[in-house]
Amino acid sequence: MKPFPAIALIFSAAILSFSAAAQENNSWEVQALSQILPGTIEGRVDYDMAAGLATGTNGVFVRYGDAVLTADNASVNTKTGDVQADGHVRIESGDQLWVGDHIYYNFKSRQMRSEQFRTGKSPVFAGGAGLTGDASNRIYTAQSAFITTDDASDPAYRIRASRIKIIPGKSVQMWNAVAFVEGVPVFYFPYYERNLGPRANHFTTTPGYRSRYGAYLLNTYAWYLGDTADGKVHLDYRERRGVGGGPDLNLNLGRWGEASMKYYYQNDRNANISTNVFPQYGHIPENRQRFKLSWQATPATNFNVKALVNYQSDPLVLHDFAESDYTANPQPNTTIEAEKYWDNWSLDALATPRVNSFFNQINRLPDVKLTGFRQQVFNTPLYYDSESSAGWYRSFVTTTNGNYTATNGYYADSATRADTYHQITLPWTFFHWLNVTPRAGGRFTYYSSRSTSSANPDETYRGVFNTGVSTSFKASRLWTDATNSFLEMDGLRHVIEPSADYVFVPRPSTPAAQLPQFDGENPALLLSPVLFPDYNSIDSVDSMNVVRFGLRNALQTKRGGQLDNLVNWNMLLDWRLDPRPGQSSLNDLYSQLAFRPRTWLTAESQLRYDLDRGDLNLSFHQLTFTPNNRWSWGIGHWYLRGGTWGNNPPSGSAYAWNENNYISSTLFFRVNDNWGLRATHNFEARSGRLQEQFYTLYRDLRSWTTAITFRVVDNVGGTKDYTIAFALSLKASPSMQVGEDVVNPYRLVGE
Repeated sequence: MKPFPAIALIFSAAILSFSAAAQENNSWEVQALSQILPGTIEGRVDYDMAAGLATGTNGVFVRYGDAVLTADNASVNTKTGDVQADGHVRIESGDQLWVGDHIYYNFKSRQMRSEQFRTGKSPVFAGGAGLTGDASNRIYTAQSAFITTDDASDPAYRIRASRIKIIPGKSVQMWNAVAFVEGVPVFYFPYYERNLGPRANHFTTTPGYRSRYGAYLLNTYAWYLGDTADGKVHLDYRERRGVGGGPDLNLNLGRWGEASMKYYYQNDRNANISTNVFPQYGHIPENRQRFKLSWQATPATNFNVKALVNYQSDPLVLHDFAESDYTANPQPNTTIEAEKYWDNWSLDALATPRVNSFFNQINRLPDVKLTGFRQQVFNTPLYYDSESSAGWYRSFVTTTNGNYTATNGYYADSATRADTYHQITLPWTFFHWLNVTPRAGGRFTYYSSRSTSSANPDETYRGVFNTGVSTSFKASRLWTDATNSFLEMDGLRHVIEPSADYVFVPRPSTPAAQLPQFDGENPALLLSPVLFPDYNSIDSVDSMNVVRFGLRNALQTKRGGQLDNLVNWNMLLDWRLDPRPGQSSLNDLYSQLAFRPRTWLTAESQLRYDLDRGDLNLSFHQLTFTPNNRWSWGIGHWYLRGGTWGNNPPSGSAYAWNENNYISSTLFFRVNDNWGLRATHNFEARSGRLQEQFYTLYRDLRSWTTAITFRVVDNVGGTKDYTIAFALSLKASPSMQVGEDVVNPYRLVGE
């Protein structure tokens, strides 16, 4: 190792002593860079203590407060804070970085001058010439400068302006700005402003073609006002449908929660050539619009309020112009809810006014419910729980076979209902492993006179008694030496949980068929609960004498030091001791299975099998392969037997549905670091129809991502609908969150 010169030792001692004193008083630190980064070129610092000057060569390090400067050579005046730095100058101040070859900087005022500079705070970077800084408000200006989010020495795209203003940590403002892509000018901005951060104002556009729209261009401008407000402005054009647009607004109200609003208007030149082929909606207006307002807040401890308003000018506006929202909920309601919690109680008030006249709905104006959570009765072994509610209800059933605008064309039933349910349970544990819980409960319900021509419009009372007992236990066995490399198994534990719930409900004082069905039982893919108050279809409560058997099996192992389920299998079966008319002794056998033989392979299954008839009423199977980050594949199969309610019809119901046999597949393949492919197919096996196809080609452009999507939709009764769309997204301000294109592929085509 080269010996350290004596003169350097003397200077180092002086500098170190000066540095220690300065740190204590003014937080100055001036050292040779080789002392901070061993192995660098040996530097030297000379200090004039009387003048307060320090001069460094061959690498110098300067710190004052939270600002750090490094350079090849620098002259520091510790009294004024001035620094003249040359050669590979780098200044870090807070979370802002400045780089240049010749920079004047004042550590105290943060004033700066530089002939050439670069600066950045990820994800935004800037560079240019003639940089000057204002010492009063730390605003920096430059001439002939540019900004970019491409973190490279030669950015693929940039916005260059004749004048630029940089407010560190806040924003960049530009005048006479021109956007360049690979050196080619593509757009001119008289004025351009961008936040220095990921929540930056930005513009996105999605051009495309759809056979039912013609050529289209969907434009969105996203804006941010700190953490208080943000939003978007949409302006779209569809060749065959016309111009549409509207604003989105999100507000952070602090203690008063968060609110969001969406409004969209479409002047539809061909409204009756809808993308929906069903004729029952009749005439669709030219002026089509939707409005959505949501708000939720916790203004006080354990007090929550929520509001959701959904207005649509017609039943197909979401289907035609917002498929992602339509897929999530084709008939959105309007709700207002307030809820207060205590240790053992909660009080909830719910209102659901009817905003859209063309959807079936139950109005609740309001519905107030007091819930008593399961709680011990004094010092006894008994536990008590309850639910009591009261409200005014009105049911709407639309009868719009012609013009849906005939808003009075509905059947309505309205009444006031008051309901109270109370239950006592007595949990016991025998032999330290067997759980036995007998229970007894009762419900009383009052209905006012009904505004309907039904057979029983007068006020009605109903009493219901229920009793029963629940039993369950859990057993497990551990095999610590059980290993299998193929199944990635390190030890094995088997957990088994059998259960049996007996429920007895004698015939209610008033049959369900004579009651308005505001909260009636609807068809469901899963088995309805049999225990009260989990069974919450208040108006459908009927006699019941049933035992529900349950069995859960789990095989657990360790993978990567964490507990993981190799197999998780649940089964349910109802044995009806006293079947009602139309019911068999055994309900469907329900099975839910998840098998994970490898960390990258998951198999899921749900079945409903009719033991009496030997029919498979429901079948769902899904296989998911994710062996690496290069490719993944998921394939699923849905089957639902058609018919009426099956062998479990509630009183007064007449529901029916068609048979479904549906196969879906999604494959993703990453060709290399820059290219990727995704293909999605939805196949209706009953009719042999490839119902929907999605093909997307992804391209990574370093700071941008692009996607070209081709979609084909083959709806029943209509011609095939073709769509091709191009999406371009800036990584610094992505138009979609990671994985959103998988969950919601309609975003890829702008819907």
